[in-house]
Amino acid sequence: MQIEICGPGCVRCIATMKNVQKVVKEMGLEQEAEVTEVKDIMAISNKGVLLTPGVVIDGVKVSEGRIPSPEEIKKWIKERE
Repeated sequence: MQIEICGPGCVRCIATMKNVQKVVKEMGLEQEAEVTEVKDIMAISNKGVLLTPGVVIDGVKVSEGRIPSPEEIKKWIKERE
């Protein structure tokens, strides 16, 4: 599973990354899930993210423009398992 956090590295992007990493650890998916940051503006827009932070799981945009809660992130991951 590929989870991408799209944004320039702002405070909201960092908070989103922390929430995603927390959920991945809680769900025991450290081996299956690769969490990466996408900071390149062109790459972010190519993923369909117009407002940061954005979360893209396996190529599907699931969130943009806000910090998703851990509960939301768990739901998105479960939907893609």
